[in-house]
Amino acid sequence: MTLFAEKAAMLVIGNELLSGKIQEQNLVELGRLLRVLGVRLVRVCLVPDEVDVIADAIRELRRLADVVFTSGGVGPTHDDVTIEAVARAFDVEAAVDPGLSALLREVYGERCTDAHLRMALVPVGAKLVSTKDAKWPTPLMGNVFVLPGVPEIFRMRLDTIREHVRGPRAFVSKAVFLKLDEPELTPTLDAVVAAHPLVEIGSYPKWFDTSYKTKVTFDGRDEPLVLAAFSDFVARVRPSDVARVE
Repeated sequence: MTLFAEKAAMLVIGNELLSGKIQEQNLVELGRLLRVLGVRLVRVCLVPDEVDVIADAIRELRRLADVVFTSGGVGPTHDDVTIEAVARAFDVEAAVDPGLSALLREVYGERCTDAHLRMALVPVGAKLVSTKDAKWPTPLMGNVFVLPGVPEIFRMRLDTIREHVRGPRAFVSKAVFLKLDEPELTPTLDAVVAAHPLVEIGSYPKWFDTSYKTKVTFDGRDEPLVLAAFSDFVARVRPSDVARVE
């Protein structure tokens, strides 16, 4: 099964993230993968462990994007309410999946409790997707992938996303690292942005790096357009002001 998507959204869930107790790490991993797959991440939302809030956010993100990824709230404790919230967003119940239940019993053996089996809950009607190398599947409800929040486990599930999600075309990226401060580049950037409206052009200052002061990036799905914008910009700056290109 392959889900074709042009736009994606991410819902990050957890009181611990909103309070600053834990640092969020999954957005950057997902964002990088989606660029490789050719999918544009258009919205990210961070919400607390509240069923109604999560369900409302899922409904909204599904209107904005072709595919939605949740991160967090799928463990065995009282504040792990994401599965229930996803079910509510689709107006269905959550139920224990026999396959997931069997996996949990295999992993935990005699130590397996009702708390462990909470991790076998899925929204009724959800598919369980995985790869040949992944023992633990990922619930997919409609166009919503339900992913764990623990960064190490989240990264393990990215192989499933890599296998089952595709965008129209992979993004092409180029970058120029300059020895100029960002304000010095503004007139040149404005001109290049106006001349190449179909290319995403970004400017990022670096304050404490001796090798360069500003990084300018060029991104898009059409390689000739990206290369044209990149070349136009490079032609407008002095070679001596370019630290390197990538």
